[in-house]
Amino acid sequence: MSQIEILLPKMGESVAEATIIKWLKNEGERVQADEPLVEIATDKVDSEVPAPQDGVLLKRLVQEHDVVQVGQPIALLGTAAGASAQPAPAVSPAPAAAPRTQAAAAAPAARAAQAEEPVARTGPGGKFYSPLVRTIAQREGVTMAELEALEGSGQGGRVTKQDLLAYLPRRGDGTRPQPVADLQVAPPAQAPAAAPGPKPAVAAPAAPAEIKLAPGDELIEMDRMRKLIAEHMVMSKRTSPHVTSFVEADVTNLVLWRNKVKAAFEKREGEKITFTPVFIMALAQAIREMPLINVQVQGDKIIKKKDINIGMAAALPSGNLIVPVVRNADRLNLVGLTKTVNDLANRARQNKLSADEISGGTYTLTNVGTFGNVLGTPIINQPQVAIMAAGAIRKKPAVLETEAGDVIAIRHMMYLSHSYDHRVVDGALGGKFVRRVADILEAWPIDTEI
Repeated sequence: MSQIEILLPKMGESVAEATIIKWLKNEGERVQADEPLVEIATDKVDSEVPAPQDGVLLKRLVQEHDVVQVGQPIALLGTAAGASAQPAPAVSPAPAAAPRTQAAAAAPAARAAQAEEPVARTGPGGKFYSPLVRTIAQREGVTMAELEALEGSGQGGRVTKQDLLAYLPRRGDGTRPQPVADLQVAPPAQAPAAAPGPKPAVAAPAAPAEIKLAPGDELIEMDRMRKLIAEHMVMSKRTSPHVTSFVEADVTNLVLWRNKVKAAFEKREGEKITFTPVFIMALAQAIREMPLINVQVQGDKIIKKKDINIGMAAALPSGNLIVPVVRNADRLNLVGLTKTVNDLANRARQNKLSADEISGGTYTLTNVGTFGNVLGTPIINQPQVAIMAAGAIRKKPAVLETEAGDVIAIRHMMYLSHSYDHRVVDGALGGKFVRRVADILEAWPIDTEI
């Protein structure tokens, strides 16, 4: 009988794993080439894995809600010829899970007692732990007793990656789950050694109690994307010491220029020109002049990125956020940037972006002015080290220096907020960078051709 393994395909430059959302085909069901077999979700986009050729789905090697690594087998497909020789009813879901369980279940009692031993796939209480949760628990020295005591937010009370990551910072502050006696082996070695020294003056705050719903309150479950955004934001604040610098820019010339060209541009190109491509052009120019803002951190090393790929945060109709990337922004003229920005924004709202189009960014722009906000303190989009927020453009009285003396005039003003990772970007570079972007926008020639 001929059969082939279906592997989880590579879905983008920085995508290493995906969650199995829903199987679209049952074991024993015939499939055609390119017909979707399973829905998967990454931290960037949702997609489907198609059948590589005609045949029969013999066996599912992973279950719904499992986290699977790129390149890992997820199913066995029998060729059309082989399928007729052995029909699908002979295939049972149970054997598919057996190989994945044998290694983990060899010594469950020992693993529950020792953090250095692998964590079992199924705990003593019957809880299932995904491969990703088990990997994190093993790496962080979390015992089976701790996992069993955690209240999971997943289906059926399953402990998710988010639950475990949220628990890790609380392990030593007295909020660790019960039973306490079983958990004393898990803290790092410095806990006993700290006895002779002075104790902290203020105890760490306890974990908040479960919020009780009052009459009329509504409990809303986070959707998958919101959970991923929450996890990414918490991880960023935990990773990077954030510093934010602010400048106010006089963009009167830029506003007058856009008012002058927007009608002709829309008539000629069939689409509108916004301020976003101009902001991206200014960022790209400033990055060329200060390339150490276009870096990433790897341990104690700094990676200076060659390409200038600028992400632009876009709000979705669902209220969630996605960041499509304008690749090689420094190589595009204003028309090219405008068309690229409009195309990415439109397809983002229609959920038609590919994984590659929302990965690989080296710097991010978020336009908080879209919502009428004058400024913001954006959170860095890891693994980048900086992000800029553009505030709303408003008419304000401003002091102008003229040959005849200072005068007060009505000008179009806006704030730029620059958050950066203080591990590698000092205040001098972070402040100079945002000032340079403001200077480029302030000096925008009112006669610029487009």
